[in-house]
Amino acid sequence: MRVTIIFVMLLAVSAGSAEASRFLSCVAGLKKAVIRAGVSRSVASSALNIAKPDERVLRLSKVQPEFKMKIWDYFGFLVDEQRVTDGRMMMEKFDGVLRAAEKRFGVDRYIIAAVWGVESDYGRQMGDSFLPHALATLICKKGRRTRFWRGELITALRLVDRGDLKLNKLRGSWAGAFGQTQFIPSTYRRLAIDFDKDGRRDLVGSVADALGSTANFLRRAGWRRGQSWMIEVKVPRGYRGRRGRGRKISLSAWAKRGIMRADGSKLSGRARAGLLLPAGPRGPGFLTFRNFDVIYRYNQAESYALAISYLADRLAGYPPLRTPWPTDDPGLSRAERLQLQKLLLAKGYDVGEANGKIGPVTRAAIAKAEKRFGMKPTGRPGRKIYDALAGK
Repeated sequence: MRVTIIFVMLLAVSAGSAEASRFLSCVAGLKKAVIRAGVSRSVASSALNIAKPDERVLRLSKVQPEFKMKIWDYFGFLVDEQRVTDGRMMMEKFDGVLRAAEKRFGVDRYIIAAVWGVESDYGRQMGDSFLPHALATLICKKGRRTRFWRGELITALRLVDRGDLKLNKLRGSWAGAFGQTQFIPSTYRRLAIDFDKDGRRDLVGSVADALGSTANFLRRAGWRRGQSWMIEVKVPRGYRGRRGRGRKISLSAWAKRGIMRADGSKLSGRARAGLLLPAGPRGPGFLTFRNFDVIYRYNQAESYALAISYLADRLAGYPPLRTPWPTDDPGLSRAERLQLQKLLLAKGYDVGEANGKIGPVTRAAIAKAEKRFGMKPTGRPGRKIYDALAGK
């Protein structure tokens, strides 16, 4: 028996060693490809010589909240009151930059600020993955879209060679997006602009460059100056009719179907919009216009475009959603997520560091707590488990 165990362990070590060797060989090939593409040897070496597989990148690549998270959870932490308050403060601080971008590109300044807020919390959370290593991991470990990721790696290092930014500033998301409004390298190369006129396109350290570049992206994607992006509406009880972002009809036609503004006023006009019901007919409804489709192109997810649009409305002074989400277990704000972790720690559950970020360890702790309170163990950070732990 002991001999068998030792043999199995040796096989595991051998397999791990072979996997590590394959990764190193892949990275060596990447380095050669990068240099052949015109990146200096010094930059390529500094970026890739000590590259190791980033298991966190592989884990995060399997979990994209805009596609898998309940819409009330997604809105709960992306568009909480703190994000609105901070956004209004930052808009006041950078009013000149935002108005200049709005004037030059025709994109509403509230939308530009909303992208900034959702993508990096106004420049405070730009991601901590070192892009060359994250992209090397996706290329050499993931095995899908390798041509795309390789192109992004080469482009990122060319930006360093060009002098737009330092290599150590290439930190961002697991998927290669970086900077205050999270451009992937190829988008950075095509659409980043030097809005502060200092001779560099720096979307990491320059707020002006980041906001101006975001406005440039949205204009190039088809933004229409002075036009709306979204309005909240109510649909008739049990509505089963036309819906979908791409199935646009006039506001007057929607009115004939019994749909009205969320405040109860009547819809009218020839402007064409599509209807989104992200939580079904009992939840908030949204009529979305062509400019909403432009926002969608920033991240290719309707929930993302809804969050940007809603945050922009809140920054502009509009009230919270008039129709509540159809759930008795709504999502939590960022402050509440942090407090949830603290409550779990106080009850003896392991969540690692209490930082407000809900990862696998926290989800496992939530599931254990839910089971203790007689709930279905989902691992989801919702209002019910929060209240149970708080003794409410």
